[in-house]
Amino acid sequence: MTDNIRYCLTRGHLRPAILAIAVTFYCVMPAVGQYPAASVGAGQSSALAGSVPSGPASDEILRLTLRDAIIRGLRYNLATIEGGENAQIARGQRLLALSNLLPQVSAGASETVQQVNLGTLGLSGLNVPGIPTIVGPFSYSSVDASISQTLFSYEFIQRFRAARTAEQAAQLSYQDILDVVTLTVGNAYLQIIEASSRIQAQEAQVQNARALYDRAVDQVQAGTAPRIDATRTAVQLHTEEYSLSIARNKFEVAKLALGRAIGLPLGQQFELADTLPYSEITPLTVDDALNIAYKSRSDFRSALNSQKAAAQTLSAAKGERYPTVAANGDYGDIGPTFGNSHGDFTFQAGIRVPLFTGGRIKGEITQAESALRQRKSEAENIRGQIDQDVRTALLNLNAAKEQVAVAKQNVELANENLARSKDRFTSGVTDSVEVVQAEQALASANDQYITSLYNHNFSKLSLARALGVARTSYNQYLGGK
Repeated sequence: MTDNIRYCLTRGHLRPAILAIAVTFYCVMPAVGQYPAASVGAGQSSALAGSVPSGPASDEILRLTLRDAIIRGLRYNLATIEGGENAQIARGQRLLALSNLLPQVSAGASETVQQVNLGTLGLSGLNVPGIPTIVGPFSYSSVDASISQTLFSYEFIQRFRAARTAEQAAQLSYQDILDVVTLTVGNAYLQIIEASSRIQAQEAQVQNARALYDRAVDQVQAGTAPRIDATRTAVQLHTEEYSLSIARNKFEVAKLALGRAIGLPLGQQFELADTLPYSEITPLTVDDALNIAYKSRSDFRSALNSQKAAAQTLSAAKGERYPTVAANGDYGDIGPTFGNSHGDFTFQAGIRVPLFTGGRIKGEITQAESALRQRKSEAENIRGQIDQDVRTALLNLNAAKEQVAVAKQNVELANENLARSKDRFTSGVTDSVEVVQAEQALASANDQYITSLYNHNFSKLSLARALGVARTSYNQYLGGK
């Protein structure tokens, strides 16, 4: 991107119809706002902007490539961390559901010392010879083991299947978060490149304004120009210096935003190692892009799994009306001592059929049916969102490509117009007004060219996100080391 700007700032070929092209460019250049950062909710957007800082800062300036930034973001970004933990929570819920289908085994040993007051049992008034009022103290030892097993429960089987499918949905949702984090980090990286390019362009404007001011002062001192020319060019110089200060501040703020998103150590100084110059990609047809997106988008696959899990939960709620078969037993060895003990055991098997639950099962079925309809609606909504994302990304990419071409030509023409205005001013044919206006036109053209380059790169990254391949293929769309 920087090399392209330097090229346009130094061109000097004469082209006709400068004003006509400039007016046309103003009409076709869209606002940056038409390229949204990501289609995420407020909570997720807040998490995407946050991270967990990765240790203390070093004294060396870190050279950060796009690949390094994305790797750090995928590791330390708060949305990534929370998404991974949510997947672990879903795994825990699957294990809990599985435990209802597996045997429950426990074992224990105990040593008991006891003394009994028969008076508390209503025997104090018997006064039977040989039966003391206080019995004990006496002791006994025991060791036992027990096992219980649900032999058949359609409800538990379906709830386990639902939990397993929900875990798969959570894993896919985590993969989708990684894709969104890639888009977020890539966009932050592009914004720093854009801010750096604006500084370079603005520095060139300051140099032009200073040269014009010096020339005006010389002419005023020589008596060949009125003092108003020196005053006018001084105002222009200060205006350009003011804009340069703003550009430098925005550059530093953009660096802070990237460092925050990827979890850099607090206060760590870094510089970008990639410039990501303009490069075109092989265009896709809408049908091909949609086919790729429906297969690759993890959020859509997660929504389908969530829908499947809701259907299994509904089946489990209906399964509460079915009989449940269970068995349990225990075996123990008890006696005054382990050497003088005897075994005892219990075994029980049975079937239980719910006859009346007061409407509880009906209520759970009603809730599950409603949840299933919600999941179906959400899946269809994401299907429509993917269609919109893909079509929007392709439109933005095509528009950005056209805008880069127009903006590049406009910068060349603005440079040539400024050069001619300077020559006319030096020759005394015109005053400084024309030169100042030419400088302002060049500043506007540079600003639009930088914006068009940013929009083109971000459009390519947005297309990768819309296709669901941002994390795995961002370098094919943006380049970088």
